[in-house]
Amino acid sequence: MKHYIKKISTYAMVGSLGAIAMVAMSGCEQHQQEGQSDAFTQASQKQGAFVVIEEVAPKQYKIAEEYPAEKTRVILRKLDGTEKILTKEELDALVAEEAKRIESGESALTQPQMSSGGLGLGEALLASAAGAIIGSWIGNKLFNNPNYQQNRQRSYKSPSAYQRSVNSFNKVKPSSSATRTRTRSGFFGGGTGTSRSSFGSRGG
Repeated sequence: MKHYIKKISTYAMVGSLGAIAMVAMSGCEQHQQEGQSDAFTQASQKQGAFVVIEEVAPKQYKIAEEYPAEKTRVILRKLDGTEKILTKEELDALVAEEAKRIESGESALTQPQMSSGGLGLGEALLASAAGAIIGSWIGNKLFNNPNYQQNRQRSYKSPSAYQRSVNSFNKVKPSSSATRTRTRSGFFGGGTGTSRSSFGSRGG
């Protein structure tokens, strides 16, 4: 576990505002969940996010970790333990494809009930803080949907992962450059130049 936290810290160091939020562990009960979720969505849209999406079964994904960051980055951890940084082009393509599913009513994010298994990769992305930034153009069709507000809580690997995320985003107040971060600088701050990278074994 110690190695895992160190690895996450290393990723988040590049442009991160929220590495300190990793110590924000809360045992609070999940009351006022809709209010928390709405506050989270608003906060995440006004700043960047560092997100780890984990494959929990073949082609099924959940959000393992996410924290506020100056620049938005999404790490995909596969079943075999390898990890890669998703490029802006890959993220945009996933969001665009999922937007079509939302429009047609096929997305699990807008269904009254979501299965207990994982989500598709595009669904997991849009359930995350990074999705609130990259997919902000989707607007009310998703983010004001009451089913989305409930389902996104189930898209995390554990209830504690969800609560840590909400707490960390609520603790960081948006800066005066929030609008700029939302529209442009949150997207990797000019590109990563890295399409794939493996980072060794999975932390325990």
